[in-house]
Amino acid sequence: MPHAPDDAPRPGPALPPEGEARSHSRPDPETSGSELPRAGLPGPEVPDLEIDARGLLCPLPVLRLRKRLSALPHGARAALLADDPAAVVDVPHFCAEQGHALLSQTPAEGGARRYVVRKGG
Repeated sequence: MPHAPDDAPRPGPALPPEGEARSHSRPDPETSGSELPRAGLPGPEVPDLEIDARGLLCPLPVLRLRKRLSALPHGARAALLADDPAAVVDVPHFCAEQGHALLSQTPAEGGARRYVVRKGG
């Protein structure tokens, strides 16, 4: 099989000439088969349950999350609001150990963080 030299042109998408902007348009989720959430359906940031664990210290935020998740069906989402610095390590570890999915962790008011977890296993 012949081998193309390293400087040979390679097949692929045509790029615009240097200095021209590239189009970053995305398909319309209403007309394409996109997996994006549609209106009326909860996305990963819309939890089924909000848990306020502000003011609680390790291990209480994770224990509260575990207790509240146990009452939810598989696939349900819970948001935990915690200001304990150890929660940054504890929540991801808890999710990994218990088979849950940590969908997001974002800063919240007053130095707290908001963790959105989807119940697994």
